[in-house]
Amino acid sequence: MELLQGIRERRSIRKFQDRPVSRELLGEIVETAAYAPSWKNSQTARYLVVDDRDKILELAGEKCMMGFEKNMENLSKAPAVVLLTGVKGRSGYERDGSFSTSRGTHWESFDAGIAAQTFCLAAWAKGLGTVIMGLFDDQEIAKVVPIPEGQQIMAVIAVGYPLDVPEAPRRKGAEELLAFL
Repeated sequence: MELLQGIRERRSIRKFQDRPVSRELLGEIVETAAYAPSWKNSQTARYLVVDDRDKILELAGEKCMMGFEKNMENLSKAPAVVLLTGVKGRSGYERDGSFSTSRGTHWESFDAGIAAQTFCLAAWAKGLGTVIMGLFDDQEIAKVVPIPEGQQIMAVIAVGYPLDVPEAPRRKGAEELLAFL
């Protein structure tokens, strides 16, 4: 798949086939996602894969998904869930622990966003669909899945073979998005 084609065709997939995703395939996707750029090449993204059905259903519960029904439904039917975590205190920081920029901890989220999109594009290229969820309760998820010390959950990503691929919503054109100064 060509890069530009993947960027234009990748969609958030919310309905999955009842088909497991191999750990080997997820490993290949993470190998590619490791090339996502990060603050000073800090490479803070980590990928915790949950493929146990009972654990997925716990993650899809009301407490972990803060009662958001769409996330609960999407997650409960996913064959795998990736908890994208970030190593705390590196992205946007100097070695002495001070911030490198006035953006503070903003860079942790920025790097996680780049990592999540790179993961999702790599998954799409391998025939998998994904949807990134940002509405969740970190502390409740940590009761279900142990989060390694020094890491924080940045996103929850449902992963699986698409049941269907929705049409692309209308996109704004360059004339609306672009300004030359």
